[in-house]
Amino acid sequence: MFINVPIIGVYIVLFVVAFLATSVRVLREYERGVIFSLGRFTGVKGPGLIILIPIVQQMVRVDLRTIVLDVPSQDVISHDNVSVHVNAVVYFRVIDPEKAIIQVEDFFNATSQLAQTTLRSVLGGHELDEMLAERERLNSAIQEILDKRTDAWGIKIANVEIKLIDLDESMIRAIAKQAEAERERRAKVINAKGELEASENLLAAAEILAKNELGIKLRYLQTMSDISNDKTNTIVFPFPIDLGKVFNPEQK
Repeated sequence: MFINVPIIGVYIVLFVVAFLATSVRVLREYERGVIFSLGRFTGVKGPGLIILIPIVQQMVRVDLRTIVLDVPSQDVISHDNVSVHVNAVVYFRVIDPEKAIIQVEDFFNATSQLAQTTLRSVLGGHELDEMLAERERLNSAIQEILDKRTDAWGIKIANVEIKLIDLDESMIRAIAKQAEAERERRAKVINAKGELEASENLLAAAEILAKNELGIKLRYLQTMSDISNDKTNTIVFPFPIDLGKVFNPEQK
């Protein structure tokens, strides 16, 4: 039986190429490979060159970089029964590739669903004023809850940021009216405090003038001088008889 040597060489080359294509993997610095041998977990490899046994071993790539998860807008009913639309962004990364692949079917989708439910749960326990004024505290509370629940999946929640709290038009008008009423209240309080201070000063001045008859007369003359500056009106006022004593001390 005659065997063509060049054809055998071609088969060998094809076999080598097929072997390399199915067994050689190159993992980047931020990637890890979860290895399964006949379906059983045998380790995590990478980065660099990875050689697998064809058919016997399989590898699942895992990206270790921080992932930005945009949480879709959620309808939230606040503790004071106000309906708002809230969306957020979650930053997380895989710190344990083995858990991320074995403990959960799809860690990205699982983290997204958990973030949505946690966002509604946490914000629903607070009033609207707290949502608008205390975002940093709410971000920390959501991050802490997510971090605890995703720890079993090998996921680390790096940060949570509430992006937008969208209100209905009627609620925006109500908040504007509330803010205006609050400004008016503060203005009235400030005005009342000013009047109280002014009355206290006037009372103190009156008590001082009451103790000094000459001071009252000088105040009277000052008032006359102030009125005389207005040349548009003619003002007639009584001249106190006892004021003449200031100019003529001998008068009795």
